Amino acid sequence: MNMNRESHMSKRSTLVLLSLLATSLLSLSSAAQQTNPPEAPPPAQDQAKPPAPAKPTIPGPEQQKKDQQSNSSGTSKDRLFYTLPNFLTLENSGQVPPLTTKQKFGVVTRGSFDYVQYPWYAFLSGISQAEDSEPGYGQGAAGYGKRFAASFADGTIENYMTGAILPSLLRQDPRYFQLGQGSFTHRTLYAMSRNLVTRTDSGKEQFNYSEVVGGALSAVISTYTYHPKSHLFSTTTPGVYRFVPSDRTLSNTAKVWGTQYGYDTMTLVIKEFWPDIRRKIKHEPKPSTPATETPVH
Repeated sequence: MNMNRESHMSKRSTLVLLSLLATSLLSLSSAAQQTNPPEAPPPAQDQAKPPAPAKPTIPGPEQQKKDQQSNSSGTSKDRLFYTLPNFLTLENSGQVPPLTTKQKFGVVTRGSFDYVQYPWYAFLSGISQAEDSEPGYGQGAAGYGKRFAASFADGTIENYMTGAILPSLLRQDPRYFQLGQGSFTHRTLYAMSRNLVTRTDSGKEQFNYSEVVGGALSAVISTYTYHPKSHLFSTTTPGVYRFVPSDRTLSNTAKVWGTQYGYDTMTLVIKEFWPDIRRKIKHEPKPSTPATETPVH
């Protein structure tokens, strides 16, 4: 197998896993958005009575708590599938104040070192070990440890570059503002476009330099610093050596960036529909968004 291809099999496997999860979530979302059948008309003797005034739709206690947290801190405490950190996604946010530099670094730190990340990277490292991707790391406990450290570093560097460092320097907003309305196709395309278009701290739309350039920079940093160089190592056969080519190539860097971009895009689509699925699971009504609180896209 080509070396450059092997070096990213674990990330591609993760992307396939996310694609399957997204397909399941989006199918449930379509069902959740179907209009309920009209209720049967009231009995004839009750039709003379004036109809009771309609009650406003009130979010459940859990959603009210999350909305209050989002309004006060500008971030969320939500989790995708109730596990993976989803702190930079806002639902029904409307006009919210921009995040300060301290807040950007704080929320990225909170997500990057969340307790869920450790078993997640352990899982990815296990796939990489089984596929013998980046064979320069070797096998056994030592090889697994190197893969785990590399996976953790890759994810953490990318999180800081795209969510804190460049957004602070360029004054861009790293949060994802859920659309929450419109057709399935419209919402999907909107979510996919947020890797190319983002909101600035002043509320205007701008090319998402933080994601595109930040992702490329993180790929360069990780590829050319701690990923394996080319070298020879002995095999179990005496006198026989195996040559492992270097991962530190431009084509490999481009594949790392492309894989990460696809991963982030799929994650945004899941983030767009996750609130609908969560409400469907908990049987909560969808909170209405006032006209003055329409999110800026």
